[in-house]
Amino acid sequence: MPKITIQDFLKKKTEKKKITMLTAYDYPFAQIVDEAGLDAILVGDSLGMVVQGLENTLPVTMDEMIYHTKMVSRAVKNAMVIGDMPFMSYQASIEDAVRNAGRFLKEAGASAVKIEGGAEVAGHIRAMTKSDIPIMAHIGLTPQSIHRMGGYKVQGKTEEAQKRLIEEAHIAEDAGAFSLLLEAIPMELAKKITEELSIPTIGIGAGQSCDGQVLVLHDVLGLFERFVPKFVKRYADLKAEALKAIKSYKEEIEKGSFPSEEQSFK
Repeated sequence: MPKITIQDFLKKKTEKKKITMLTAYDYPFAQIVDEAGLDAILVGDSLGMVVQGLENTLPVTMDEMIYHTKMVSRAVKNAMVIGDMPFMSYQASIEDAVRNAGRFLKEAGASAVKIEGGAEVAGHIRAMTKSDIPIMAHIGLTPQSIHRMGGYKVQGKTEEAQKRLIEEAHIAEDAGAFSLLLEAIPMELAKKITEELSIPTIGIGAGQSCDGQVLVLHDVLGLFERFVPKFVKRYADLKAEALKAIKSYKEEIEKGSFPSEEQSFK
């Protein structure tokens, strides 16, 4: 199967075929996600919480994002790899945004970049797109704005807020974004945005009418327990399985049954 491109994203929207997407942050999990046949892998700054154990995504650096995206890119043969612009990698200036976004393609092997924000980053999106950097925009709940938003709260609940999000969606499309991530917004609002845009929408907590869906891998596999958002569905409990295996290993060492002759040299 050839590598997924932004043209494939657009074609899927036109043909009303769903786009499949997960996060991944290292070689082994990226390899599994790619082998499962998903269309895209987002190397999200969510790694700050699910990999680094931080309280939020704000401390994650560009160098850390490049490091993890490199690992993912090495593993992937078919999926589109999308690097996530971390906090303060683009807010200070458009020049910073273009330079840092370019690092994802040049150094880390990504095919596209995601940036949080709506109207305030339209100029950034336009400049990055002009530099041949494909951009996925991200509106609704934007985790880098948790202090302004007062926490991880559903966005677009009022009529005024909904109008603003619809406007920002169109601004992102007009600026050149090839797709739009919609996070934690009412499903009817996501449906309206999806119908109005010619670019595909990717939902996370935005209902089933989006053109595609993304979740955090560690949530899907049951590896992150600090909090579980309403929009998450767990498909496995790998933490329980890993704990069981590690306890068995410990017990066998203590009993003297590991290593046996089978695991020893003569």
